[in-house]
Amino acid sequence: MERTGRVGLTTERLVRAGAELADEIGFEQATPTELARRFGVRTASLYAHVRNAHDLKTRIALLALEELADRASEAVAGRAGKDALTAFADTYRDYALAHPGRFAASQFRLDAETAAASAGVRHAQLMRAVLRGYDLAEPQQTHAVRLLGSVFSGYARLEGAGGFSHSAPGAQESWSEILHALDALLRSWPPPPDQPRPTAPRTRSQRPRT
Repeated sequence: MERTGRVGLTTERLVRAGAELADEIGFEQATPTELARRFGVRTASLYAHVRNAHDLKTRIALLALEELADRASEAVAGRAGKDALTAFADTYRDYALAHPGRFAASQFRLDAETAAASAGVRHAQLMRAVLRGYDLAEPQQTHAVRLLGSVFSGYARLEGAGGFSHSAPGAQESWSEILHALDALLRSWPPPPDQPRPTAPRTRSQRPRT
């Protein structure tokens, strides 16, 4: 990122520069002080556009959520079932690998009002749209949303940190197997404990003799 001087600083420009900085050196290190250093200005000059470090991180998080939701929406359009699941999951993994700082920002804790107005709502809606292909009722659908989010986020973070770089099989092979297993699980998700799975009628050979 080149230094540009103080001319042309805007909130949008600073947030996008902060997002790039997060990808370069880590989301936690993307601070107004570091950003000011990159632009060659005093840190105080940034406070006309962002209130403080928390405000900067919140804005980077909102940008990341918007970018990721746009990509996921485009990826799953016209798809259903395992195709939709795979497209959605691949979008998260690809984004995390290409933009590790932004991906970390997308999981930054927002206050309730900010979260409700963010693209995070679209993420939940998209995931539930994917799950419609598996005919899950509540509360199983919410459990499934949380499971998928945990798997996608956890795998992407471990892979990005090099957790799968020194053993076989490769990360892509494991990813494909995990998505296959998730598809199988979603197709046979067990009912709540108080609603036992219906049993198939016995065939003639299975009926007890009298």
